[in-house]
Amino acid sequence: MNRNNFAPVENENARFEQTILPHLDAAYNLARWLTGNEHDARDMVQESFLRALKFFGNFRGGDARAWLLTIVRNTVYTWLKRRQTRDQVLQGEEEMEKFEDASANPEQLLERSANIELVRGAIAQLPAEFREAVVLREMESLSYKEIADITGVRIGTVMSRLARGRRQLQFILSQNPEISGGRAS
Repeated sequence: MNRNNFAPVENENARFEQTILPHLDAAYNLARWLTGNEHDARDMVQESFLRALKFFGNFRGGDARAWLLTIVRNTVYTWLKRRQTRDQVLQGEEEMEKFEDASANPEQLLERSANIELVRGAIAQLPAEFREAVVLREMESLSYKEIADITGVRIGTVMSRLARGRRQLQFILSQNPEISGGRAS
């Protein structure tokens, strides 16, 4: 068989790898927060990448990360609908970036770690549409327009969901005495 028959496929696969593969972490992060657990997130990312590969010929350039995250979002929500668990998404425990200060003492590091866990738990308590908006904006640093494109809603709705999500997050955290200053010294 002539190797030249495979050249277009190899070029397309190389283009897919260069364009889409760099966004694997963002895809996993979104899937992890939407599904609520690591195992399901991995499955959803795998399924999303298969869909992305299948439809990559339709991708005409632009923001590859937003295109992929739209596929991830749609894949996860389709999966959730099939299992009728969208309203019962498990509590997310995604690792948030930890800011380590070399000058911090062990007690400060332990306190910081505990606060990160509390924030993680608070994010997991948000309704899915608010959690999604907060994760895409605050963790993935997407613009309002990119979030609107990914979620299929207007920019005003994105802004509203972010504001409401942030307010709920602030309320949840204010109810925790360890965050709101009630910690005993």
